[in-house]
Amino acid sequence: MFFADLTSPQVAALLNADRAPVLLLPVGVTEPHGPHAPLATDSLISQGMCERAARRLADDAEVRVLVLPPLPYGVTRYGAAFPGAVSVSEETLHAVVVDLCDSLLDQGFPHLVVVNNHFEPEHVATLHRALDTVLRRRQVLVGYLDLTRRHRANRLTREFRSGSCHAGRYETSLVLADRPDLVDQERMRALPEVPVDMPRAMADGRRDFLAMGMSEAYCGAPAEASAEEGEDTFAVLTDMLVEVIRDLVRGSGGRDTPRAARDSAAWDRAARDRG
Repeated sequence: MFFADLTSPQVAALLNADRAPVLLLPVGVTEPHGPHAPLATDSLISQGMCERAARRLADDAEVRVLVLPPLPYGVTRYGAAFPGAVSVSEETLHAVVVDLCDSLLDQGFPHLVVVNNHFEPEHVATLHRALDTVLRRRQVLVGYLDLTRRHRANRLTREFRSGSCHAGRYETSLVLADRPDLVDQERMRALPEVPVDMPRAMADGRRDFLAMGMSEAYCGAPAEASAEEGEDTFAVLTDMLVEVIRDLVRGSGGRDTPRAARDSAAWDRAARDRG
């Protein structure tokens, strides 16, 4: 399941196997998630999605899914007023993602999927820009599941759809499903609900958690979180990720992308090459 657990000869064997290798890159950031959830929350969710997709497709006749080591750093400025926020620039994130894709493509792995669960606009835009760069330079479409797209969000929980979900019931439930040892559950149960429509607040120009009214770096209702809800949500997230993997390998899509990228000449050429 884990790419880094393989030996070099085992990696070479992947390229000559009947099943198409698909490499998943879990992406998150290191940032505050309230007084109860770990800094690694976003990365843990991405990792959990990737591992579940790999397990679900373990016996698949078409694909062999492997999980790359996670990328735990990205663009995170909204939580900068709180201890534990570790951010990199847009330029650094772009360069790292492009370099990772180039390195794997150079070795002959054409099916890559970036799995991200940090939704700060500058972070998401930088990931899209990096994948656009790979598409333009290499004529290779890298898969991407964008949970900020409406048709994706509509399949998730009410709290996620409300936009009030940073370290709230949605995210905390997902961490409880995989790493309950990392959640301060006594503290979690005592936290009051903090309703914040984060997308609207961002659109109104509020550029950090404090300006949004998140005095403890969370919003939503973490006290209502449960491992059971987390498992149910992971099942839906895994459904969507498996759909992306299938579409990518079959040449029928695989990337949730801004319309501008879909309309580009590079996109058209890549689609023809894969079809």
